[in-house]
Amino acid sequence: MTVLNIAMIGSDELAKAVAKATDQRDVHTYVHKESGADGPRILSIIRPAKMPERIRPFFNSLCAARVGLLEVTGIDATFGEVLVGFAAAGISKGIYVINPPQGEWIDEDQVKAFIAQAGLSSWEQCSDDGIELRGALYGLMDEISSDLESAKQEPLVVPIDQHFNVKGIGLVAIGYVQSGSVSVHDELHLLPAEGPGTVKSLQVMDDDVEQAVAGDRVGIALRNTKEEHLTGGSLVIHPAVEDKNKGISVPLSLDKHEKSSIQLEISPFQKRVLAVGDVVHASVDLQFVVGRIESIDSALEVAWESPLFIRKENPPVVILAQLDSKPRIMGSAKLTRLS
Repeated sequence: MTVLNIAMIGSDELAKAVAKATDQRDVHTYVHKESGADGPRILSIIRPAKMPERIRPFFNSLCAARVGLLEVTGIDATFGEVLVGFAAAGISKGIYVINPPQGEWIDEDQVKAFIAQAGLSSWEQCSDDGIELRGALYGLMDEISSDLESAKQEPLVVPIDQHFNVKGIGLVAIGYVQSGSVSVHDELHLLPAEGPGTVKSLQVMDDDVEQAVAGDRVGIALRNTKEEHLTGGSLVIHPAVEDKNKGISVPLSLDKHEKSSIQLEISPFQKRVLAVGDVVHASVDLQFVVGRIESIDSALEVAWESPLFIRKENPPVVILAQLDSKPRIMGSAKLTRLS
């Protein structure tokens, strides 16, 4: 099974033209499944609700997605901020649909110019026909198939966005597998609580499975885990392994940042200049952590109010935001751990 997660900004109607609605929380999800030569091929649309009023669901969708889908209904500040978000998240491939309100007109050349200026020149225009859109999205799946496969071979990272107790099953944690794979009976390590856990069972697409891999939205039934060890922004990884007799030493797959040096690539539409004392937010792997700038001399240095965990292998870009700025997204950041 191959899953393509798609961050979408657009209407519920357009999303339903492509896929079937499945969940309607802070982030609305839609799924379309087709058979392929190597098994099911699934389009999973992740559409944040209440954008632009609430930006965190947008960040969460960007963290989980590999490509983007944008419905352009006007050229305004929200349109610009959305482009900045996709670019800052490194979502270089996507589809856009120009769909003005009835009786209005949008200049296609102007839309293309803004998209190119944001650094998204590889994005392709498509009509609002559901069948055509699905075909275009499956085309993107084929283009990045090697990236989707390689992500399955990396160390396990599952950010948890929901957890609850189910009668007869126990504690269940739900999230997108960002990288690696998780199997029934695996021993787990929960961050930031530093707590243990064991996989009792797994569900993907409402089916019991023995293994979930990168791209899957998975429900993990846990045992030997305290519920207080799961919070919004918790991360599930494999524990460190140390066996001197066998000469095996595998450290944790994430670095813990309490203070970071930041290499920031400023977004093209951003004019605000950061200063010492400014409060910023970092978004990566569904974490949303507050920090304060301590230095801007030789490098941008930020102290975090709570630990920020960054993958050691192929770390994703970190979106840096300042919520009182316009646009709120400052740009994409690469972090070096200072402490």
